[in-house]
Amino acid sequence: MNDKPPSTIGTGNTGLIARLKRAVKGDPWSREEIQDLIKQTEIDLDAEEKSMLTGVLEVSETQVREVMIPRSQMVVIDIEQDFDEILAVIIQSGHSRFPVIGEDRDEVLGVLLAKDLLRYFHSEDAKDVPLRKLLRPASVIPESKRLNALLKEFRASHNHMAIVVDEYGGVAGLLTIEDVLEEIVGEIDDEHDPEEIAFIRPDGDYNGKPSFAVRALTRIEDFNEYFECELADDEYDTIGGLVLHELGRLPRRGETLEFGGFNYKVMKADKRRIDALQVQRTD
Repeated sequence: MNDKPPSTIGTGNTGLIARLKRAVKGDPWSREEIQDLIKQTEIDLDAEEKSMLTGVLEVSETQVREVMIPRSQMVVIDIEQDFDEILAVIIQSGHSRFPVIGEDRDEVLGVLLAKDLLRYFHSEDAKDVPLRKLLRPASVIPESKRLNALLKEFRASHNHMAIVVDEYGGVAGLLTIEDVLEEIVGEIDDEHDPEEIAFIRPDGDYNGKPSFAVRALTRIEDFNEYFECELADDEYDTIGGLVLHELGRLPRRGETLEFGGFNYKVMKADKRRIDALQVQRTD
């Protein structure tokens, strides 16, 4: 026999029990109710499973503009570039698909697949590659498109990349099928992701100043030691946590923030966390 007072028995489970009763009756659930149910501690799911299920539900509410790669960060190929220049872009970026532009980034002529070009590698005809004939049609989508609709479109058309345009028809960015899937399963890292190489590493010059690729999970004490600075680490352990605190919200990819003598640019992030930053001294 339960020795707890009747008024306290099951009080922590009342919300869960009410939802289960609705399920038995066949009453429809809202997306918010399902999300709340997933977050219940009584549900036997680990943190990764809960995060993935939540991601599936959020995909139908997320618009392309929230997760796209901004126009300024797009790796593109100019139609006028020669074979060697294009090959250098492919090798340096490690990508497999590239928007090919005409006069500017608003004129996307098509998409080039690296494998279509690499067949000419070491060929005598490499300098005369008919680049325009290798282009595949670019899929163009509005910023407001929902990710679940885009995922269906990707599956139906077998495209893996879409060009995002704003309300005026200008190119706002691009989105790949990997970006959409990452909203469900979390980051899909590969050998080209810079943050997997080291927590902090030099990353060339940007606007005339030394730039560094920094993983958001870098401990503040390690950041201070590397840059010989004194960022506060009383409330937050990682540089990503400190950036979130200073900004007051989760930033979008490409956003910048300046504090503590440094400029921070978000290079990789999703709706749950920051993954990678570009850092430069401001003094």
